[in-house]
Amino acid sequence: MTTSETLQKPEIKRRDFLKTAWAALGGLAALEIGGLALAYMQPRLADGEFGAVITAGKETDFPAGSVTHIPNGRFYIVRLADGGFLAVYQRCTHLGCNVPWDQTAGAFICPCHSSQFTTEGAVQNPPAPRPLDLFNVQILDGLVNVDTSRPVQRQAFETSQVVYP
Repeated sequence: MTTSETLQKPEIKRRDFLKTAWAALGGLAALEIGGLALAYMQPRLADGEFGAVITAGKETDFPAGSVTHIPNGRFYIVRLADGGFLAVYQRCTHLGCNVPWDQTAGAFICPCHSSQFTTEGAVQNPPAPRPLDLFNVQILDGLVNVDTSRPVQRQAFETSQVVYP
């Protein structure tokens, strides 16, 4: 055996090269598809949509003692008689049904299991285990802004939850 024969690199067969190339291309395609799937699943938060900060309206749009449904935000703006604001999530704390405001009864009444809630969202009639959740309210330059990104769970209504202009 000569030294030139021992120093030569082994030849790569065409079949092995193609197997390696196809495996690399397949892996790259799988990574791209996985990246697209993850990007598709990420929430796209736009201004004024649920999951973002929503401007519900001007402070003067909500008279004292009123309850106003904000459909794109999935909440109610409650303006208490003393002028304070609450943003009450429309989802029942029992099984997650949408809870409408019943103007004649002056309460939120769940259509699924008849849980009733006061204007402030406190439980009047079970089976709901706790009050309706709230969203954080900020009043800036006369506009009522509600952060719907994270509902605030509570065990009871407290005056500290009310936001005043």
